[in-house]
Amino acid sequence: MDSKQRVHMNQGQDETSYARNSSIQSAQQNRMKPLIEAAIVGLCSNPNTLLSGKMAIADLGCSSGPNALALVSIAVEATHNHFLRFQQPPPEVCVLLNDLPDNDFNVVVKSLVALQQTNEPVCLTGIVPGSFYERLFPSGSLHLVCSSNSLQWLSKDPEDLVANHISAYDFDEHIRRERLPVVAAAYGRQFRKDFTRFLKLRAKELVPEGQMVVSLVGRRSDKLATEISYVWGTAAQILGVMASEGMIDKKKFDSFYIPAYGPSAKELRVIIEEEGSFSITEMQAHDYATGMDRALLTPNRIANTLRAIFEPIIVQHFGEIMDEFVRTGEKHLSLQRSSQVEGTKDPIVMVVVSLAKA
Repeated sequence: MDSKQRVHMNQGQDETSYARNSSIQSAQQNRMKPLIEAAIVGLCSNPNTLLSGKMAIADLGCSSGPNALALVSIAVEATHNHFLRFQQPPPEVCVLLNDLPDNDFNVVVKSLVALQQTNEPVCLTGIVPGSFYERLFPSGSLHLVCSSNSLQWLSKDPEDLVANHISAYDFDEHIRRERLPVVAAAYGRQFRKDFTRFLKLRAKELVPEGQMVVSLVGRRSDKLATEISYVWGTAAQILGVMASEGMIDKKKFDSFYIPAYGPSAKELRVIIEEEGSFSITEMQAHDYATGMDRALLTPNRIANTLRAIFEPIIVQHFGEIMDEFVRTGEKHLSLQRSSQVEGTKDPIVMVVVSLAKA
């Protein structure tokens, strides 16, 4: 199934909403700040990119809540500071936010109005609903594209697995390990296809020498591990426990896929270089929880963050099971934490890459 019909974060402002459970994503956005500021300096210093005195900045996969304007706000402030430093008038700035149509745009719209009223260079704001695996903007219209914590989402479930009725996960560890190479390869192929398409589309929409700064959840190692993709491995583990204990139907569990994949930095570099539309300015891999107080990452908080991210997909497939998902998740994560070897590195990393249109 096309993921744009299913993938959106929990809406609203209540305890289970993405807006109230996105502090980890906020920390990740902060780590993008130096790369966005450097990209803005590069654009503003290039006499060929701002000939019209206008700049268009887009955030793809903006989601909702307090993080929705974080990346574009960094870019707007960096633009203003650059021209203030040289005592020159800043360009007119157009800020555009994109996410899937089912995203909660209500609060985002109000925040955009406030951004436009309080930031002198911002003359126009807009929302562009749609998948970033499709064309979104006119050719050569954007100067800077940002995206945080979104590109691990695939356009669809891995075709090979669905067509051949191969389960992505199993609560039996032996079966899971045997199936791992096939499942991992199918997810990897789907990611390669999607990310290649993303690069080609953005290359058409960016001006010559335009910039792009993106981050996505990835893997620390290139080697196959016990989980095919740490983007959704913990959620799958929790659902696996629920299936083994009879809380959800095993046949439904066997036919469940989460359209998300976390590449390694090396894997991402190879795809970018093979596609050829961009040169890599900088690539970094950060520990997923860097900058956060790990004492705050309690089993309850992690389980609720997973709920905020995956609830729409899980409920559509299994029905209303999320309260039990959180309870099972807390118990599972507590046991996992107590058995974890001290000093073991988290297999999840955040891959951040700054690109220039070739």
